[in-house]
Amino acid sequence: MPPIPGSGLAKGLAVTLRTMTKKTVTAQYPDTQPELPPRSRGVIGLFEENCTVCMLCARECPDWCIYIDSHKETVPPAAPGGRERSRNVLDRFAIDFSLCMYCGICIEVCPFDALFWSPEFEYAETDIHELTHERDKLREWMWTVPEPPALDPGAEEPKEIAAARKTADKLATQQAQQAQQAQRSEEGGTP
Repeated sequence: MPPIPGSGLAKGLAVTLRTMTKKTVTAQYPDTQPELPPRSRGVIGLFEENCTVCMLCARECPDWCIYIDSHKETVPPAAPGGRERSRNVLDRFAIDFSLCMYCGICIEVCPFDALFWSPEFEYAETDIHELTHERDKLREWMWTVPEPPALDPGAEEPKEIAAARKTADKLATQQAQQAQQAQRSEEGGTP
């Protein structure tokens, strides 16, 4: 049986009429901001105080888009008679986002939590050279990093906190005993 002439046109118009009556799902991006998941990957922020210039992030980066420069400084001894120590001081920390593939290896490998994902994604530039963000710009992104999710209430206490609490309790007990001994010696020594 031959097809009826104009049946394809009628089917196409039927689809058009059906979609015209439905509500649109297109978000008008510049006017309305998208609702992103809380831990989405946008840009990388640097918490400079935690960076020890260990260079792990730059070494593990598959794209070699992280540039770090540093120098060594001598730190005086903490106690008299101690020896001087040297430490690395960060001079330059830059990430070239025109090369970055947003894999997150640098963030995962950082042992000192100096790098974080920020959900900000609006950092387009007209010149590709401006996509290299220096440490000042990376520090600005830290203000947009969301708080980490709350810990599970049923989880174990981290061993670092448990050790610190144990030491603090021990110190408090020793101070209380010393205070009691001092009070007893005052009461027993005076007529």
